[in-house]
Amino acid sequence: MQVSVETTESPLGRSVTVEVPEERISAEVDKRLESMTRTTRVQGFRPGKAPLRVIKQRFATQVRREVVDKILRSSFNEAIVQENLKPIGAPMIAPLKTDSGKGLSYTAKFEVMPEIKLNPVEKLEFEKPTCEINDDDAKRMIEKLRGQRRQLQQVKRAAKKDDVVNIDYKGLVGGEIFEGGEAEGLQVEIGMERLIPGFETGLIGASADETVSLDLNFPEGYHKEELAGKPVTFEIRVNSVSEPVLPELNEEFFQAFGVTEGGEEAFHREIHRHMGWEAEVAARSRFRDSIMQALYDANEIELPNILVDAEVHRMQHQLADNMKARGLSVEDSRKATELPMFEEPARRRVALQLLVGEIVRSQGLTAKPERVREIIEKNAQSYEDSSGIINWYYNDKERLAEVEAIALEDEVIDWVAAQGKVKKVSLSFDELVNKGQTEEMEVNP
Repeated sequence: MQVSVETTESPLGRSVTVEVPEERISAEVDKRLESMTRTTRVQGFRPGKAPLRVIKQRFATQVRREVVDKILRSSFNEAIVQENLKPIGAPMIAPLKTDSGKGLSYTAKFEVMPEIKLNPVEKLEFEKPTCEINDDDAKRMIEKLRGQRRQLQQVKRAAKKDDVVNIDYKGLVGGEIFEGGEAEGLQVEIGMERLIPGFETGLIGASADETVSLDLNFPEGYHKEELAGKPVTFEIRVNSVSEPVLPELNEEFFQAFGVTEGGEEAFHREIHRHMGWEAEVAARSRFRDSIMQALYDANEIELPNILVDAEVHRMQHQLADNMKARGLSVEDSRKATELPMFEEPARRRVALQLLVGEIVRSQGLTAKPERVREIIEKNAQSYEDSSGIINWYYNDKERLAEVEAIALEDEVIDWVAAQGKVKKVSLSFDELVNKGQTEEMEVNP
């Protein structure tokens, strides 16, 4: 068997030409046909008594086709082992020559795994967040929880900051209502700054059954390019003005969060404990992100197109499924997944997967059973039947494999951190947990 290898237009692309001599094929065909004479039923002959020439006349073409298919697969595997190649995905086979008496020849095109050589990890620097939860943090969290369970009570006065105003509106650009520029029964919380500048503050002082006209401008960076920077007039009818009424800190409120005894003091302790756990999770995530970013920045590797494309498709489908779950139309989902926003994140994910895989391989890292157990027990803590949840993980190989993957990544993080330079950064709870969670302007207005 003759094998030749060429690099294609891509640095990781390979074109492998394989030629299998006719003798190898014909020998296998003859062997199969000879075997068939002992078992094959042929009309006019007793079972297993048909002569070889009859078997050849009837079955030679079919048998050769089966043999060629088998040798195609086996010879490709032999070729990549011989040439020390590591293909990614299924090869594209062409052209294929299988004429009787002329052997077998074909060309297989595919991408190979890149050679990864990690740059010295000792030179990398990472930021490791630390966070101490204090009483003020806990008090702010409690007020936030009260705000989430507030009740709205209509009032007969002019609207002010923090009130919730129910409105109908029409937005006109150039005297015409722009697309999506009208709504009825919109709830606007004054002071949240979710709408374009001037809209919420323009409602201050308005009362129920009043009309308000606001001459504003869309921001230059507005998400709808056709409206960005343009002047707009909003004609608004105020249906009602309500003020938020916060629930009292009483036994009923505490029980809603699982605190059935101990009163306010026990409730504060539980909030403090939960915030500590949340800060721990966020700090670990930020530390992981810092390490992964440092690895990515320090190691430039050639990426297989097939892996990047697969990751792009996976991200597109994930986004589309999330949008559909939120009630958006199939058309909106399709348009969103067409945006050229997946290429760079996909390349980063693939690069990190390869880098992490190389660290696992080179350092012989494994998912330690005790670490897997620790993760599972933490996940089970919030359930009443924690032992049942633990068994639920261990009794399903796929679920257990997911936890093992997390544990293995933790091993990688620990190994990299131990080699590099770690700088501790003290952050408040809000800085750590709420980073990047800024309010976005509503789509309309």
